[in-house]
Amino acid sequence: MPQFTETTLTTERLALRWMSAGDAPALYDMFRDPEVTRYWSTPAWTDIALADAFIEQAQADCASGIGLRFAITLRETGEFIGSIKLYDFFDQNRRCDIGYALLQPHWGKGYLGETMTALLNYAFTELNLNRIEADIDPRNDASARLLERMAFQKEGYMRERWIVNGEVCDTAFYGLLKRDWDAR
Repeated sequence: MPQFTETTLTTERLALRWMSAGDAPALYDMFRDPEVTRYWSTPAWTDIALADAFIEQAQADCASGIGLRFAITLRETGEFIGSIKLYDFFDQNRRCDIGYALLQPHWGKGYLGETMTALLNYAFTELNLNRIEADIDPRNDASARLLERMAFQKEGYMRERWIVNGEVCDTAFYGLLKRDWDAR
């Protein structure tokens, strides 16, 4: 497992920092929104205790090297606007998965592209990863466009992989190699 040290990544407009207990109200607002969780693998949250547990798990995952979740915040105000995570690390193969979400009022402003650029640079340089994978609902056009802008390649499709809120959903798999990131 990788060993993570507390890190803050910055971009022109954003700061990515480790999640803290103070993020719970905004995190809850994000994941209780059915539009945000529309293509997520779990239903919308109904209790703020889920946010507290999520943050505790994110902190434990960082401490143990299982996953690295950042709060996405506006640099000027420190406002929490989303989260992004690298997880399911496979040391031997130098690969992991990526997942992300933004509060709905911040959609369409280029924040995830800015966030992903910073995190992917960090992942391929500081963490020495060779490959990052993403698993998305193929109906999520915005996420597919984002991944493709970030040089991810669509590599596979699995029918009826998830059942969320009683709805059967497919999966589209994307992968990004370090050499493709470097060549973009």
